[in-house]
Amino acid sequence: MLPPALARRLGDDTDTAGLPRRSFLKIAAASGFALGVFPLLAEAQAPAAPGLKPAQQPAAFVNIAKDGIVTVTVNRLEFGQGTHTGLAMVLAEELDADWSKVRATHGNAAQAYADPAFGMHLTGGSTAIKNSYVQYRELGARTRAMLVQAAATQWGVPAASLATERGVVIGPGGKRLEYGALAEAAMALPVPATVTLKDPKNFKLIGQPTGRIDATAKSSGQQNFGIDVRLPGMLTAVCQHPPVFGGKLAKLDDAAARAVPGVKAVLRVPLHNGGEGVAVIASGYWAAKQGRDALKAEWDSSGVEKVDSAAQLASYRALAAKPGAVKYQADMAPLASAPHKISAEFQFPYLAHAPMEPLNCTVQLTGKGADAKAKLWVGTQMPGLEAAAAVKVLGIKPENLALEVQMAGGGFGRRGLPTSDFVVEACTIAKAAQAAGIEAPIRTLWSREDDIRGGYYRPMHLHKAEIGFDAQGKVLAWDHVIVGQSIISGTFFEGAMVKDGVDTTMVEGMREPYDLPMRLSAHHPKQNVPVLWWRSVGSTHTAYVMETLIDEIARATKQDPVAYRMALMDAKSTRHRAALQLAVDRSGYGKRQLPAGRAWGVAVHESFNSVVAYVVEASVADGTPRLHNVTAGVHCNLAVNPKSVEAQVQGAALMGLGMCLPGAAVTFKDGVVEQSNFSDYVVARITDMPAIAVHIVPSADAPTGMGEPGLPPLAPAFANAIARLTGKPLRELPFKLA
Repeated sequence: MLPPALARRLGDDTDTAGLPRRSFLKIAAASGFALGVFPLLAEAQAPAAPGLKPAQQPAAFVNIAKDGIVTVTVNRLEFGQGTHTGLAMVLAEELDADWSKVRATHGNAAQAYADPAFGMHLTGGSTAIKNSYVQYRELGARTRAMLVQAAATQWGVPAASLATERGVVIGPGGKRLEYGALAEAAMALPVPATVTLKDPKNFKLIGQPTGRIDATAKSSGQQNFGIDVRLPGMLTAVCQHPPVFGGKLAKLDDAAARAVPGVKAVLRVPLHNGGEGVAVIASGYWAAKQGRDALKAEWDSSGVEKVDSAAQLASYRALAAKPGAVKYQADMAPLASAPHKISAEFQFPYLAHAPMEPLNCTVQLTGKGADAKAKLWVGTQMPGLEAAAAVKVLGIKPENLALEVQMAGGGFGRRGLPTSDFVVEACTIAKAAQAAGIEAPIRTLWSREDDIRGGYYRPMHLHKAEIGFDAQGKVLAWDHVIVGQSIISGTFFEGAMVKDGVDTTMVEGMREPYDLPMRLSAHHPKQNVPVLWWRSVGSTHTAYVMETLIDEIARATKQDPVAYRMALMDAKSTRHRAALQLAVDRSGYGKRQLPAGRAWGVAVHESFNSVVAYVVEASVADGTPRLHNVTAGVHCNLAVNPKSVEAQVQGAALMGLGMCLPGAAVTFKDGVVEQSNFSDYVVARITDMPAIAVHIVPSADAPTGMGEPGLPPLAPAFANAIARLTGKPLRELPFKLA
C-alpha cells in the first residue's frame, strides 16, 4: 500500500479536485521515469467540456440505462476494501440516485481514471475515498444538473424550479420523469464547469451504514475475479522460478514435462530481476503444474547474494551499533545522567502478502509487427504502470494495448509495485509463446507457493533504542536507530521519498504523536531480497516500537498507560485523544473488573491521516497469549460508510494479530525462502478472531483513509497486555514468551 508520506508529497490533502499532477511528473522526470510511462493516459470516451479534465467528465463515470440502473465507474481496484460501494455512494449522494438501482464497475488505464491527486492510476495508501471524495461528489452533481436541465427543456420550465429524489426529476404540479427516460438527452448537454454541492447536513446516503454492492455476488460464489477469466482457446502458463533471487538456468531437461498430457510448450524466459525462468504452457493449470513439477532444472546462483537470516540479523546488529542517516536530531547529553533508562532491541521478520487469490494475468496477442495488438485482463492497483510495462515488453504501440481491470481477491500492496513483476512475466511468456507459433490467449498463474517463495516482502527490520527518563516519566533523551532495506530506493518514487539518505516510509510513525527529544537515524543495507510496501507500510513496525516503549515507561513509573499517553501527546493531537478516549469509554477500561488472568492493553497510532486506538483484553494460558476482546476508537473524519470502516478495522486488526502468531515470518537459508504456504507461513484464522467492537468519532470533515490504519496499533496493544501479565516486554514479532 502506498506510504502516507508519499500521499502527502504527491497530493494535496485538502483539495483533491484540482488534479495537481505536475508534482508527480516532476519527480518522475527527475528519476528518469518520463511522462511516456503512461502511454494509455488517453482521453476517456466522453464529450469534451471546456475547462474540465477527463477525471471531471460525467460520461466517463456514469451510465444511466433506460430502466434507471445507474452504473458508476470506479477509478480504483476493488480487492476487498469496499471502494466500489464507497465511491458509488459518494456519487449517488449528489446525483440523488435510487441506491437500489446503483451498480459499480472498474475503470481502465484511460486518463480519466487516474487518481486526481497523484495524476497516476493508483489504488493504495488508503487514498481512494480520501482523494476522490470531492471528485465523485462533483461528478454526481454535474450529472444531476444535466438531468435536471434535460427535464426543464422537455417541460419548458426553469431548471431552478425542479427537484430530484431517488432517481426522479420532479416538476410543477407533481410531474415526474425518471432518470432513465432523461439520460440520453442529458448526456448530450454541455457539462457544467461548476456545481454546488450538498450541505453535509442534507446527506441521505453518505454516513449511513450501507451493505456492499458486491456482497451478494461474493457471498454466493458468483463473483468473478482475475483468476476466473476464460477465453476461447485460452492456455495456462506457470513459471519455474530460480530458488535464489536472480538465479539462472545452468542445465534443463524438459523431456518429461513435454510428455505430460496437455502441455503445449516449455520455454526459457527472462525474468524482470535479471534471472531466468522456465514457463510451462498447457491446456489448463493442472497440466501446466504437472509439467513444471516434471522439469529437471539445475540452477546457477554463483553470481548473486545468498541471504541467510541468522547472518543477516548479526549484520543488522552491527549496523545498529552506530548512527545512520539522520531523520530527527536532538541533544543526547541528558541520556548519560538520566535516573532511569531503557535499552531495547526489536526484531521484525520479512512478511509475505499472501493474498487469497494468487497472482494472475491473462494476455491476448493478435497480429505481428507494427499492427500487433494486445489485451490484458488483470487485477492491479496500478493499471497505468502495468500498461506501460506491457507495451515495453511486447514492443507494441501504446494505442494498440487494452487493459481490463479485474476484481481481485486481496493484495495488501502486492498488486501494486513499480516493477510490475507478474505482469511483465505474463507478457514475456505470451510474447515467447507467439514466437513459438502459439496463437492463443495465455493466462499466467502463480501458485501461493510461487508468491511466498519468490514474491515481494515487507522488509526485515531491527530497531535499537536507548531512552533516559525521570521518575515522573518525562523523557530526557531518546536515541533510536532503525536498520532495514529501503522499499523506495531504486524506484521512481525515490526522488520524493528518500531524504538525506533516509527512506521516509521506514521511519513514518516514529516520535508521533508524542512530544519527545528523539535522535532518529536509519541504515538501508542492500540485500538480495525483493521488498515492497505491506499493509500499513512502515507503521507495521514503528507503531509497535513506539507504543510498547511508551507503555514500558508508564509501567516503570507506575502510571496509568492511558493517562500517561494523554499527558505526553503534543498539542496538535486532538484526534488521537478523541480516538483513545472513545476506545477507553466504550471498553469499560478502568471501570470494570476483568476476569482473573486477564489484563488490559492499550495502543494508539495514526497512519494514512486516520487514527485508531485499541483497548484490548488478553491472557496467557500454558505459555500461549490469547486475545479476547478488542475495542477500537476510530477518527477518520467523516465515515462515508460506517459499515466499511468497521469491516476494514476488523480485517486489519486480524491481520495485525497475525503478525504476533508463531510462524508469521519469512526466513532465508542459503538464499532460499524456507516457507511455502499456509502450512508453514502462519496467518490469523477465524479461530484466532477476538470480539472486535468498532466505534467512530463523529466528524463532518472530509474523510481520510481507512484501508490500513486499523493494523498498526493491534500488535502493541496485545503486547502491552501480555507485558502487564508477565512483567516482561515483548520485543520481537512474532511473539516469543520463552
